[in-house]
Amino acid sequence: MKIKPLGQQGLQVSEMGLGCMGMSEFYGKKNDDQSIATIHRALDLGVNFLDTADMYGPFINEELVGKAIRGKRDQFIIATKFANVRGPNGEFLGVRGDPEYIKQCCDASLKRLGIETIDLYYQHRVDPNVPIEDTVGAMADLVQAGKVRYLGLSEAGASTIRRAHQVHPISALQTEYSLWSRDAEDDILPTIRELGIGYVAYSPLGRGFLTGQFKSLDDLDADDYRRRSPRFQADNFNKNLDLVRVIENIAQQKGCTPAQLAISWVMAQGKDIVPIPGSKSLKHLEDNIGAIAVQLSEQELDFINQHIPQGAAVGDRYAAPQMLALNR
Repeated sequence: MKIKPLGQQGLQVSEMGLGCMGMSEFYGKKNDDQSIATIHRALDLGVNFLDTADMYGPFINEELVGKAIRGKRDQFIIATKFANVRGPNGEFLGVRGDPEYIKQCCDASLKRLGIETIDLYYQHRVDPNVPIEDTVGAMADLVQAGKVRYLGLSEAGASTIRRAHQVHPISALQTEYSLWSRDAEDDILPTIRELGIGYVAYSPLGRGFLTGQFKSLDDLDADDYRRRSPRFQADNFNKNLDLVRVIENIAQQKGCTPAQLAISWVMAQGKDIVPIPGSKSLKHLEDNIGAIAVQLSEQELDFINQHIPQGAAVGDRYAAPQMLALNR
């Protein structure tokens, strides 16, 4: 596992991170002991970059990560996020990016994580009612106060990224990026590369779909939120299975798993890209990390691009209300 820079401000992370969201919510049953063991095993294998957010759980995922890193804090780079507002019963209450709210969120995250400083603090979604200059200005105050080391944005539009970067250097931009989610190639990746901002790719496995483990909706738990995701709906699901079959065939020829092929493709799109596949089991974690050993040739990349071009997936990334919050 190599260490690579994110941005130009000094932040360095393992070349693959670990997304922790599914350990607490959205992806079926949770098992805290198993999740903590997965985080510890990730560290053993060289993964030091953990990704969480206050909204996951809600709130309890940060507590889980905090418990897992206790006594090992100095060995991890911790990224968390604010902006998606949730109530105590899990209800979604919109997006906030006002300075007062940001400072409250930061203090609450620090307490739940049990740490003194957040390594990378993201705005999870852009608040359309608050100028990005005000939001990033408040985030910069947290850096000055020693509560945050580096700043990031998630699912922000190109013009917003430029404006934010003028207020305080942005070290990382996080968006969904995978073989079935390549929107970032249009404007986002060119913009951040021009500005020297690192890229964190979440859901590089298409929320698990690209691994080939799902052949029907019956393979998902009844409370799994992917059942409501447009790409997992009946007709879309079956059409998107065609993409998975291409991945499975190439992986078989390559001598790797579909998950490893999908992650290695993401990593091959640039040295500035750090994927953060989520996992809550040792088996899936170790499979994902095996992608580091998979090297794709130019011919193989061309073949994949020919058979799974940008826009090949059927259905939006999120349901309609959530899509409105993207690329602001």
